[in-house]
Amino acid sequence: MRAIHIPAALLERIYAHAREAFPDECCGYLVGTAESAESIVPCRNAQDDGELDPSRGADRGFVIAGRELFDFAKSFDGERPARVVYHSHTNGRAYFSDTDRTMARSAAYPVQHLVVGVTADGVTEAAQFALDSGDFLEIARWKP
Repeated sequence: MRAIHIPAALLERIYAHAREAFPDECCGYLVGTAESAESIVPCRNAQDDGELDPSRGADRGFVIAGRELFDFAKSFDGERPARVVYHSHTNGRAYFSDTDRTMARSAAYPVQHLVVGVTADGVTEAAQFALDSGDFLEIARWKP
């Protein structure tokens, strides 16, 4: 599985979003071509709205909802569709959790996933994941 290229400038914007949202998780997506992301679409984490799982707060989960979710889904019909969904983990680790896997499988969007590890001190790492042979595999990793 080939990683969709994420330019350093876009990674820096995602890292800034993760630091700004802390102690909550950030979320959003990248649009572009099949080879490379071209721009970032930051979203509001609607986890605390209680629509999906009221037992998890925005510090332990993320939800893209409302107009932002509509725009995300609509992007697949356009020339620059969503290619990568991103979110942060506030424990400083970049991994694709069981919950991340479950949610990504149920949504079934044709995207890769970027997880950013962040703490109160800043971003610690980031990793990109893609569905391959039924599981999400790590396909790229960064240490800021």
